[in-house]
Amino acid sequence: MSISGDSRRPSRTLRGAIIALSLAFVGTGLGTPAHAASEEPEIAKQPWSFSGVTGHYDRAQLQRGFQVYQEVCAACHGMRLLRYRNLGEPGGPEFSADAVKAIAAAVEVPDGPNDDGEMFERPGRPADAFRSPYANDNEARAVNGGALPPDLSVMAKARSIPTHAAFAPLGWARDIIAGYQEGGPDYLHALMTGYEDAPEGTEMVEGMHYNAAFAGHQIAMPSPLSDDLVDYTDGSPKTVDQYSRDVSAYLMWAAEPKLEERKRLGLRVLIYLIILAVLLYLTKRLIWSKLEH
Repeated sequence: MSISGDSRRPSRTLRGAIIALSLAFVGTGLGTPAHAASEEPEIAKQPWSFSGVTGHYDRAQLQRGFQVYQEVCAACHGMRLLRYRNLGEPGGPEFSADAVKAIAAAVEVPDGPNDDGEMFERPGRPADAFRSPYANDNEARAVNGGALPPDLSVMAKARSIPTHAAFAPLGWARDIIAGYQEGGPDYLHALMTGYEDAPEGTEMVEGMHYNAAFAGHQIAMPSPLSDDLVDYTDGSPKTVDQYSRDVSAYLMWAAEPKLEERKRLGLRVLIYLIILAVLLYLTKRLIWSKLEH
């Protein structure tokens, strides 16, 4: 039985369904984020050493960022997924072995039980996890007026929201090609530098603080930074902007300590795939050039 040419073509109904699905995808994939973006605070992209497909961490910046965390943020926020030894590993702040031991030993960590069945505290060791400022969540809420300070171990990835520009049509494709993944540090920097007086007419909830970068603009955490708060010894500016950049970079490393290794591997894979594609194309040309068309 023969098959007519028309029967081999997609029906009008099928073609219509495909077009409808395509329009629905475009509407939900591009239109909805653009609408949602207008409701969110505008977060500006910042220049980071670890941005792009060949980005890397600035060791000095990570060390300064750890200093800001240690002297300011650690009073309320823990980093339970990090261990002190991570501070000396390749790809991170790369403190010396002696420095890591000194940083750990400066902290008293709980241990036990001892022979008498009692818990005790001892100086920290490089293998210990970062000491939490609170014994449990209930204590943290009680100390902070009911608000629970979040753990900062992966905060730079948890808050890795795209900037408003990424919601533009095909903005997501541009960000993939450019290797953009710095939404978290961009947001953290904007948050820590976004404290300001509430606009006239804004009704503030008791105990809340106005922040231009925070969704809803009311945040329980008071401004943690001020100029000359942390004493840098390498000559870097002692400003809120510099502090926020340094600690944001440090939190990015904490959330993704293998970033440099991943980017190196990814670049090699891309180069390999490009070479393979060229070789396959030339092979195809060579084979088909011997056949009559």
